[in-house]
Amino acid sequence: MKKYAIYKSETGYYYYRFCDSLEQLEGTGFERIVTEDKLPVVFDGRGGYYQFKKGDYGFVEVIESDDEIPLPLEKLYFKNDENFKLGWMTPEGDTYSCDYTGHTKAATVICANFFPNAVLPERTLGKHGWLKIIDSWDGTERQHSQYVYSLTGKITKRQADRLFDLGLYNNEEVRQLLKDSENDW
Repeated sequence: MKKYAIYKSETGYYYYRFCDSLEQLEGTGFERIVTEDKLPVVFDGRGGYYQFKKGDYGFVEVIESDDEIPLPLEKLYFKNDENFKLGWMTPEGDTYSCDYTGHTKAATVICANFFPNAVLPERTLGKHGWLKIIDSWDGTERQHSQYVYSLTGKITKRQADRLFDLGLYNNEEVRQLLKDSENDW
């Protein structure tokens, strides 16, 4: 059983592999690097590690799990969060929050739950009518804004209603999606 340190962000929880004994380091590639005096450690998911402290920013708890993804989808990416800004929207209008760089990782976890045989997660979601709500900042604007992307060029009535609730009806691309989709409702 593996241990994971669980942290909370604005868009959901995330996890890193956690080791508090030399035995748990076996098979990690850090067996000769991390010594007992450096324990406990957390692997950062990018090939590095750092010494763990309970006061680490956002830390919630340590859990044990044999699952490849130790947390459920709705915990990793808050579903229908009242503060939703960026993420994915189902054809039924449900949202899954992620940060501005997390769409690909979120799509992978979403597909593991809904489309387990998907090879290209973002494309799979798009082909199944999911909307991608991204940050449209181009590096020159003073403000970031939201951009709604539909691979199919269409949206469902439920998505339209949800986009209205999110205050995105006035976006140029949403107006075009509405126009292109109205006859389908």
